[in-house]
Amino acid sequence: MTDLVTTSSLIVVGILLTSATMGIVAASIMPGIDRWSKRFFQLVFYSVAFGIVCTVSELFFFQKPDFVWAQKAIWVIESVLESIPMISLTLYLLHYSGESWRQSRLFRVELVLWIVFLVLLAASPFMPSIYYLSDKNQLELGPFYPLLIAPLLIILALNLMGVRQRRNKLPARYYHAFHVFLVPLSAAMLVHTFFNNFLLLYTGLAISVVSMFAIVLMDQVEQYVSQQREIANQHASIMVLQMRPHFIYNTMTSIYYLCDQDSKKAQEVTLNFTTYLRKNFTAIASENTVPFTEELEHTRAYLAVEQAQFEDLLFVDYDTSHTKFRVPPLTLQPIVENSVKHGLDPDGEPLHIYIKTRETSSGSQIIVEDNGPGFEVVDDGDPHIALANIRQRLEMMCNGSLSVTTRDGGGAVVKVTIPKHHQARVSRHTLST
Repeated sequence: MTDLVTTSSLIVVGILLTSATMGIVAASIMPGIDRWSKRFFQLVFYSVAFGIVCTVSELFFFQKPDFVWAQKAIWVIESVLESIPMISLTLYLLHYSGESWRQSRLFRVELVLWIVFLVLLAASPFMPSIYYLSDKNQLELGPFYPLLIAPLLIILALNLMGVRQRRNKLPARYYHAFHVFLVPLSAAMLVHTFFNNFLLLYTGLAISVVSMFAIVLMDQVEQYVSQQREIANQHASIMVLQMRPHFIYNTMTSIYYLCDQDSKKAQEVTLNFTTYLRKNFTAIASENTVPFTEELEHTRAYLAVEQAQFEDLLFVDYDTSHTKFRVPPLTLQPIVENSVKHGLDPDGEPLHIYIKTRETSSGSQIIVEDNGPGFEVVDDGDPHIALANIRQRLEMMCNGSLSVTTRDGGGAVVKVTIPKHHQARVSRHTLST
């Protein structure tokens, strides 16, 4: 029976130590975790890890009657380690409530309680009324042991009250995360008051901190993804603001001469150019995906302007019967502009661009082909900057993807894939409107 208990204890110790170690690593390297959260979880996971090591060491010295003081010293260290997460949680709570710990009455009261606990703990090896070693060299709790633990229980109770009083100051997930940390730990500490079992205490602490870490990590990763999406949108805005000067200059010049040569065509080019500019600047303000029909209209306006200048050099074929899906703004137009920019040669062969859409079992696809010179995949020039921005926004805004391959007979093929659930969302939106 003893061997079974020892084996079970070692298994639990192994699991807890592994969890604490993984927690330390995750808190150190995971992106999106702010400085306060990183320090708090590192401190708590380190406390759990070293506390478990002390528990294993205590089991070793339990077999050595000549190391009584070593066993008492380990017990004192374990008690200090178990108290660290409680007082550090207060600092963490105050930080996320927007309060200064230097001016917090809650922290001052808990600090006094913690100092009382440390004083009693330092005196405990000399006070058998708190704990003592039995004839079997086993640590036994004295009648005043609950007096030693009382300051920690009060700290936990004050933290729980502090969380509820600051409900309106805390993000919803953090409010629940603090409860997830405090309730199991308080229960484990209450049991520990009457049963001296550090392994049980560290089990409760590990469950609490891992659960809280998962909630906080989820929240901060979502914030990180949101920030990255904002950065991607800013890249798109920069692309708009950095429209090719010579394209604008050539367009305005063409309109100027067409006013005398072909006033009707001048009006058409002006209208298309206006549509192109309007769609560009509308895309800046858009934070969500847009119907593909809007992207297609934007692209048609752009190509109409280009074809007015290069009538015999630029030809476009559309096969876009499937349009009921959404895409990030500035998805199709920059791809097509990229083909024109790097494929149109006034002294070379005409550039043919093929724009196709199709519905597949997994979603929707946009395919842009051209017969231009193509480009090397390892190239670091402008084509890849534009396509990299599009790819990033596709991944973040709709879990889409973008691929570039070489076209048979020369040129490039750019394929955009939008997952099916976004197509379903468009259908619901269409029905509701």
